[in-house]
Amino acid sequence: MLQMLPAVSTCFWDPSQMGILIGNVEFTSRHLSALRSYTLRPKFAHKLLSQKVPTALRTLSYTSQEYGKEPVSKKRDVYRQNVDLPAILPKKKKKPYPIPIKQIKRAAKADKELAQRGIEKPLEPGKNGLLVPDLIPVAHQVLDAWKILIKGLSHLLHVIPVYACRECSEVHVAHSGHHIQDCLGSTSAMRRSFHSWVTGSINDVLVPIESYHLYDPFGRRIKHETRFEYDRIPAVVELCIQAGVDIPEYPSRRRTKPIRMIGKKVIDRGGNMEEPKPWQSCESYPLLDFDTQGASQRFAPPLPDDVPRIAQETIEAYETVRYGVRMLMKKYTVKACGYCPEVHVGPWGHNAKLCGEFKHQWRDGKHGWQDATLDEVLPRNYVWHVRDPKGPPLIGTLKRFYGKAPAVVEVCMQAGATIPKKYLPMMRLDIVLPDGEEARSVA
Repeated sequence: MLQMLPAVSTCFWDPSQMGILIGNVEFTSRHLSALRSYTLRPKFAHKLLSQKVPTALRTLSYTSQEYGKEPVSKKRDVYRQNVDLPAILPKKKKKPYPIPIKQIKRAAKADKELAQRGIEKPLEPGKNGLLVPDLIPVAHQVLDAWKILIKGLSHLLHVIPVYACRECSEVHVAHSGHHIQDCLGSTSAMRRSFHSWVTGSINDVLVPIESYHLYDPFGRRIKHETRFEYDRIPAVVELCIQAGVDIPEYPSRRRTKPIRMIGKKVIDRGGNMEEPKPWQSCESYPLLDFDTQGASQRFAPPLPDDVPRIAQETIEAYETVRYGVRMLMKKYTVKACGYCPEVHVGPWGHNAKLCGEFKHQWRDGKHGWQDATLDEVLPRNYVWHVRDPKGPPLIGTLKRFYGKAPAVVEVCMQAGATIPKKYLPMMRLDIVLPDGEEARSVA
């Protein structure tokens, strides 16, 4: 078959493209009939062009990777123009496990076999109560970046307007709220699913996720009756404390001997120690710089010339926090409820009966603990990307042409920061927005 094809009329070879050979072949109807009865090998990608030309000649454009080691399809995945956001999970269903259920069962079976033979369960540092020395600097970097992130957002919210819906969790970053009818609040039917916009705060941009602070995460579990004896602090701060950051007002037990377990039973935890009670004034709050509560009132509006610099520092701090928390969660256990947003930093979840989500009556209000993901500890809170914040509001008819981005990224971008490339595909910057009449005819 290859001998029947005519010679290549025009071709060129680019050595930088790993031996890709591109060319055009002209052939007659005799070659067409032979081509239909023959299937080219996978290394040839072919396409017929100019099939409606009333001549006997046709052109075959092909790409050969005879000398290449990797197919072209892998190179096309380097930059994607558009990326769909993660699907919104239904509330009347348990969250999927971050680890495949087969892998969980396989690990549980292996632990059970070791327990039946009386062999201790092997635990790595972090899981056995000991600190991971390499992650102590990471914990300090995360806490410093967390402080910069809160301070930067507090400054930017004096300049960048943020709106939040009074009835649902929708947030919009622009000079006016959008007109997309997707409100799911209790009174949305009266408003035809239009949002009821109010002025937003930093808690709408950086969703606060709190956790109980434990002096000994491997000690006594928190009961429902004793839940008021423990302070609730941001989960990111609690994770950094357990990873090696020392805060005098929130001490943490530093073990010198590891935890010993056989199966699910702890055979040696070094005894239970009472948590020390450091003295502190009732009017002071030691984590004032690490909490988003009232942050906008603590910082004055920035100068106009400083806004781009603050925005760039804020987006860099946000990326540092996400990267550091991901590294810490690989060694230190964080649990999340499979039904509600509750998060607990420690090897076992607490026993407080505070879950009110799907079928909480069957669980007596207890949480359904499972391994947490990064987005559960540090939610991204996606918002609609607005190309012109001062322009007309977004409308529902063009909803599929709009992109989204995390609220922190959208605020920093409108303030003049350079956005990391990984967020550009989900913002759909390469899509041209049609007019209202044109959108109806778009397939």
